[in-house]
Amino acid sequence: MPAALQRNRSCTDIGFTLRVQFQKDDFRPHQREIIEAALAGFDVYVQAATSFGKSLCFQLPAVVDRGIVSPLLSLMINQVEALRASGIDASSLNSNTPYAERNKIQRDLETGHPRTRLLYVTPELCSGSRFRERLQLVYKQKELARIAIDEAHCISEWGHDFRKDFKRLSWFRETFPDVPIMCLTATANPQVRQDVLSILGLDATLDRTKSFLMSPQRSNLHLEVRYTKDEDDNRLSDFLRWIRGVYDRRRAESRKAELNQVGERPENVPGIIYTISRDECESLSAALRDEGVGARPLHAKLPQNLKEETLSRWINNEPGYDIVVATTAFGMGIDKHNVRFVVHWRIPKSFEGYYQEAGRAGRDGNASYCFMYYTREDLERVTRMIRGDSKDGSNYDARLRSLHALALYCENTDACRHAEICKYFGDTSELECDFACDWHKDPENLEMRFLRGVASEEWVSTQAMQGTYDGYYDE
Repeated sequence: MPAALQRNRSCTDIGFTLRVQFQKDDFRPHQREIIEAALAGFDVYVQAATSFGKSLCFQLPAVVDRGIVSPLLSLMINQVEALRASGIDASSLNSNTPYAERNKIQRDLETGHPRTRLLYVTPELCSGSRFRERLQLVYKQKELARIAIDEAHCISEWGHDFRKDFKRLSWFRETFPDVPIMCLTATANPQVRQDVLSILGLDATLDRTKSFLMSPQRSNLHLEVRYTKDEDDNRLSDFLRWIRGVYDRRRAESRKAELNQVGERPENVPGIIYTISRDECESLSAALRDEGVGARPLHAKLPQNLKEETLSRWINNEPGYDIVVATTAFGMGIDKHNVRFVVHWRIPKSFEGYYQEAGRAGRDGNASYCFMYYTREDLERVTRMIRGDSKDGSNYDARLRSLHALALYCENTDACRHAEICKYFGDTSELECDFACDWHKDPENLEMRFLRGVASEEWVSTQAMQGTYDGYYDE
């Protein structure tokens, strides 16, 4: 048995820690097994859909087993604040960390016996020599309990979101061969998964590594594609009709149940609308406010204090902050469980990105709605964006394949949406939903909407299903 396995075995009551530190009554399915494997010193690979609760799988071991946990992702500030509110010494080291806080963290590491239980670090900072030197000092003092790498699919060049600094995280296994590594992701197909394991030095065929592969299906999400085209773009009017219908139903329910006596607002339907540009975040949120809908923009170019205020007020369900209109970079680490809908205003750049973003709805397990507006013109635009983003050829083929798969998913009118998603991520169990997608709900209506909205031209859906996107990817 590896020395790390012997050293890290613990008889701690992790259920007690769950209740006292995290104020949770019980584990979700498989969380206990994953945490026990981590505390036993195994390398752990976790692949589970958004809302599974992956963060707890590295947070709880850090409370039990003293050391540093590095998810290597600049998570939103509210997650660190939530940990601190629970009495857990957590910090985040990234480009936005204030100077005084950065110095405090660095001095803590330089002692070799840091008080920090969880340290969230960006992959870029992990590549720096000064941070590596401090981490090596902690390791020499036997205080480095494990490395946790969140969003691990970013390591693979076969993935949709490859980042060079993530690939350099192979340094951890090379430098700390006996420190367990945990990597977690919601979106990895079989090829990406094998690449991640290989780069990080996790051998799934050995007793040292335990893999947990959960079905990507989210049965509480209703999935739908809505078709339109540039010449008669009706997205705004269609969404307003939908959201006002939701408000009307909630008002009727409120009157019936007299919920207004306890101050519930019928228009409090928290949601996210994803766009692909900052300008559209601003213009769309303004258009919605003009129509009486509480929407606010959220993107990288906003001042930090405004972003934090918007995020906080949205999380707390304050009036006027029911919906955030965000670029696809938003959402990592957001701990908001009652998001009732996610709308993609335009097709995202990848299949993985689409499902990860849609998965931010309904994390409380209650029914939630996810729909995407799809046009072939948007598909052309995003294809050009990928081409422009990949001028050096980096990851171009993988990103294009992922977008192509998402376009096929959108244009498919002959199968369950949930089943198609599971198939893409390598789940061959042939699961189907319980009328939780537009195909199951009304396949004839779906085909009619597709033909009317998209395929009334020469290019018919059978060509798309055969993968012959003639002209779409030509220079």
